[in-house]
Amino acid sequence: MVCLLLITGCASSREEIPAPVAPPESFSDSGDATMPDKWWRAFDDDPLNQRVDRALGSNLDLRVAWQRLREARAVLDRESASLFPDLDANADAETRRGSERGSDTEQLQLGLSSSYEVDLWGRIGSRVDAERFRLQASYADYQTAALSLSAEVTRTWYRLMEERSQLELINNQIQTNRDVLRLIETRFGSGQTQSADVLRQRQLLESTREQKLTIESRIQVFEHQLAVLLGKPPRSAIDQAGRSLPELPPLPETGLPVELVQRRPDVRRAHNRLRAADAALAAAISNQYPRLTLNASVSTRENDANDLFDNWASAFAGNLVAPLIDAGQRDAEVARSRSIKQQRLFEYGQTILTAFQEVEDALIQEKKQRRRIESLEEQLRLADATYEQLRLEYFNGVTDYIDVLNTLTDRQELRRNLLSAELELLEFRIALYRALAGGFDTGRETGELSHNE
Repeated sequence: MVCLLLITGCASSREEIPAPVAPPESFSDSGDATMPDKWWRAFDDDPLNQRVDRALGSNLDLRVAWQRLREARAVLDRESASLFPDLDANADAETRRGSERGSDTEQLQLGLSSSYEVDLWGRIGSRVDAERFRLQASYADYQTAALSLSAEVTRTWYRLMEERSQLELINNQIQTNRDVLRLIETRFGSGQTQSADVLRQRQLLESTREQKLTIESRIQVFEHQLAVLLGKPPRSAIDQAGRSLPELPPLPETGLPVELVQRRPDVRRAHNRLRAADAALAAAISNQYPRLTLNASVSTRENDANDLFDNWASAFAGNLVAPLIDAGQRDAEVARSRSIKQQRLFEYGQTILTAFQEVEDALIQEKKQRRRIESLEEQLRLADATYEQLRLEYFNGVTDYIDVLNTLTDRQELRRNLLSAELELLEFRIALYRALAGGFDTGRETGELSHNE
């Protein structure tokens, strides 16, 4: 009874640790659309959905993160076993041979022994709590890895799609440059233009062919990257992606910053690491106090197996050990644990600030990118009009071909830049979804994580 009072009265209790930074009241912008837990489904792209689902099941890095989670769970089970008594069974058999015939003797012994450390000051409980928080941090780490993987697959998928659009565009530009070259060669044959105009157009044609090689190279690199993300060898066949980027979904509702802190798995990971460090500090402090260990045993020993269970001997003992002199070892461990807790506190605060920054960065980048695309579209409209005007003047002998060539080059570059800008806009939206998203079910969690929540 006294032990129970000591356990309940002396065990350490820890309060919730507040966040080291105050969240802002709201974000700078917000939409009205509801973002699904599996955020990539907002693009309504079935081929993309299939590839993300496949990656969540087959990606090897994500499997490594899952095994780390299972490792953390096993460590918690191991530490939790310290809260319960140990029970050991032993059996001994000994035969002694005498010098005379028939003087051999046997001795048989059976017994049970148990030991239990009473958690007077909550040291064992604190260690178990520390591992429980580390398990929750590992689960958040796994969710973060799954979230990062889904974002990487989505980015790679649309980068591949954009490069294939670039390839189609560059093929059209090669054909345009080839047609223009034939017209100039015809004019040169009739003495209506200079040979330098033919050479300049040939150079432009060769330049677009060189750009096609670069695009083809990037396509293969993205195909390799996507295959590896899906857990397949890099040269595995990748089904053809579309050749046009999807329409951007409506801007999602960003919610409140304080909700983001509760939702993001990387913030939860930092928080649980802080709580684990706090529990480890409590265990280090408790380690400075006396320990009480209870031992009990029961055994029987006889010379004949038939009489083995007739007589039993039992024993019960308590052992109280108090540290006196350890040359400062326990104090140093407390100081180390306190320093680790402070590190985790600052890491937690930095993770929160980074989460807010990622949302704000994605919002402003998307807003400015929309304006940039509008500017590129206007530039392209003007370049088209200028090219058609200069082209007509050139064939009427009014202007030099160098002006036509420069405008044609600018026009083609603007078309390529516009495609790249549309991809960047899509990637900024992916970054916003990634910054706002929480954890989601990857298909492995069911029945496996009873210790986490």
